Amino acid sequence: MTAGVVPVTGAWRPGDPPGRRRWFTAPGPLPLSGGEVLPGYRLAYETWGVPSAGGGNAVLVLHALTGDSHAAGPAGAGHPTPGWWDGVIGPGRALDTRELFVVAPNVLGGCQGSTGPAGPAADGRPWGSRFPRLSIRDTVVAEAALADELGIREWALVLGGSMGGMRALEWAITFPNRVRRLLVLAACAASGADQIAWTAAQLAAIRGDPDWLGGDYHLTGSGPRCGLGTARRIAHTTYRSASELADRFGRTAQAGEDPHQGGRFAVESYLDHQAGKLAQRFDAASYVLLSEAMNRHDVGRGRAGVAAALRRIRAEVTVAGIDTDRLYPLQQQEELAAGIEGAGPVRVISSRYGHDGFLLETDQVGSLISELTSTVALSTG
Repeated sequence: MTAGVVPVTGAWRPGDPPGRRRWFTAPGPLPLSGGEVLPGYRLAYETWGVPSAGGGNAVLVLHALTGDSHAAGPAGAGHPTPGWWDGVIGPGRALDTRELFVVAPNVLGGCQGSTGPAGPAADGRPWGSRFPRLSIRDTVVAEAALADELGIREWALVLGGSMGGMRALEWAITFPNRVRRLLVLAACAASGADQIAWTAAQLAAIRGDPDWLGGDYHLTGSGPRCGLGTARRIAHTTYRSASELADRFGRTAQAGEDPHQGGRFAVESYLDHQAGKLAQRFDAASYVLLSEAMNRHDVGRGRAGVAAALRRIRAEVTVAGIDTDRLYPLQQQEELAAGIEGAGPVRVISSRYGHDGFLLETDQVGSLISELTSTVALSTG
């Protein structure tokens, strides 16, 4: 890709460098909770460490909306960014890969190697608008098939933040006998009106881009990069706290620019930078698909309500939230912890960063992980 050129999609595509990815191809179709059927799919995933003889040291790490399977390791061919949890996964870190077997899949519907809107359908053309609606529950069922392929009948620990926390929670409810320990970070049992409203504005920005083309832009010479960039600006504002933005930027002008003469404030330049980075590595249709799945997230759907669903959990559970999170506020984690038998009080991560604290406060997150992994059978056979 030419430097500075924004692609039609930032999705990984066949022929691109594989990086550390491996692939699982499903043996058959996947019936979806919305009534449609996905005729087949692949999941990209990465692993670190060695599985024990009985598989008792396996850990499932689940990424957030714009994350992927590259949870640890440097940027390089096939991986445009370093691992998003590199401070947590590796030798001597909280998820110590000398003792644990860590698996991180790219979510179904994602765009970094797993089957999604940017990938080819059976006719060889990108799925685009034809890709069926997904639920968080559907993505977990797909990941269970990957676990079967890897010979993992039970995870020692399943964990994730934000959308990854939704998936982790669904794992423990959908497959209660396959999750021994659970860490849910900065997530909720069901998306609320505030989260849905913020997401609605982002989706409107993407769909309002004239290059969206109803979701069928992948074979054109352009793409809805302006709409995706606007969505990212909105989202990133909710990912950070007001106090952090005030302390970091205030009303400072961007270097060499005068806001009173049409220039930008420094915080505007920061958001522009975040928008440009996402357009280089993500796909707008995946963003829409997964954002809608997060809006529909409700563990109580079809299970007689949230309280009944949470009673299905058999795992040892830690629920954690961030004191400055304005997207998934602590109240939601408190309600979640109160509804899970034996979970105890919500664990509070203190952070100036807001929602992104689950990614950035690796020492505090690592301490929570270490508490849960201290009793994991560590034999690597």
